[in-house]
Amino acid sequence: MEIGAVIIFLAFLLIAAPFLSTFAKIPVIVVEMLLGVFGAYVGLLKGFEVFDMLAHLGFLYLMFLVGMEVDLKEFRFGKKSLLKRTALFFITLYLLSIITTLYFNLNMIYVAVFSIFSLGILMALVKEYGRKEAWLALAINVGVIGELLSIILMIVLSSGLKSGFNLQFLITISMLLGFLALFVLVFKIAKILFWWFPELKIMLMPYQDNKDIDIRLSMALMFILIALMIIIGIDQVLGAFLAGLFIVSFFKHKTELPEKLSSFGFGFLVPLFFIHVGSTLPLDAFTDKEVLKQAFFIFAAIVSIRFISSMVAYASHFGFKNTTLFSLGNSMPLTFLVAVATLAHNTQNISDKEYYAIVVASMISAVALMIVIKILHQYLFRKHKV
Repeated sequence: MEIGAVIIFLAFLLIAAPFLSTFAKIPVIVVEMLLGVFGAYVGLLKGFEVFDMLAHLGFLYLMFLVGMEVDLKEFRFGKKSLLKRTALFFITLYLLSIITTLYFNLNMIYVAVFSIFSLGILMALVKEYGRKEAWLALAINVGVIGELLSIILMIVLSSGLKSGFNLQFLITISMLLGFLALFVLVFKIAKILFWWFPELKIMLMPYQDNKDIDIRLSMALMFILIALMIIIGIDQVLGAFLAGLFIVSFFKHKTELPEKLSSFGFGFLVPLFFIHVGSTLPLDAFTDKEVLKQAFFIFAAIVSIRFISSMVAYASHFGFKNTTLFSLGNSMPLTFLVAVATLAHNTQNISDKEYYAIVVASMISAVALMIVIKILHQYLFRKHKV
């Protein structure tokens, strides 16, 4: 009876989230986390292994969808000078993150917290403003690189935090590099194979498909790569991410596939992950002065570090307006910020209150910056017609 009640309650939350998001005009991800907080408060989302398992699967599926967002053709900056500016941006970003962490005597995990990237919320901006906006086009290009670096950073952190930065860590990193080299080799072989025999793509994913072969193949590849990660002792995130990258790179003829996979993910599995994240937060985390103080500090640090890095790298090229919007657009790494916080908390490298503060900061950034960007774009930075 109790498990039945939990299932019905989760179904209600899944249905209610998009309506509440529209009503409150805040990102649905934030609403889902708040509903998770509520669910834990009423005592219906704690201690259920099935829910925990589905939430973990939801996170891996989210990483799979993130991989599908990465188009390798996006690595084009037109001019070498812009590529150099992007390198300067990341160098400044990581240096400022390290300096801030050391200056405030924080755990080194905060280097990742301050510098992490995620395309999740950024894609919502694309839907609203379109890719033709100069600042948003740059934010996507830089975000793709930042997200790939963040994936690698998360895997390194995961290995280091779980086993310690010792010989086992070096072995794990060596295996990671070996696996990545092998994946690149397989990727190149597949590219040549599909170029010589393009009909193979159609055989694997036919245009006329009434048996959902495309979804079956996508899911099979994701689970196979996740299983390989488990076998060789590397974080499962990488397997899910690479599966998405492989699918989007070689099966572009299935134009409807990304939307089909995304609809299933964001309609079911991914919301369960964010509801689960919310369920790990006690209600008093939003009233605890210490948690809120640290959350606003983290939020301010993320925005400030990106603003300074953006101005150093791009201000002379894009101007103050576009550079400001670019920096704010890349200051909402909600998905990976939550992932880093979860990883650090599970390995006991941060306290409960630090975990609460990071998750609350991710929610603050998603809500506050979406509003700020809209105000700046529509009112302060709008073009006046003469």
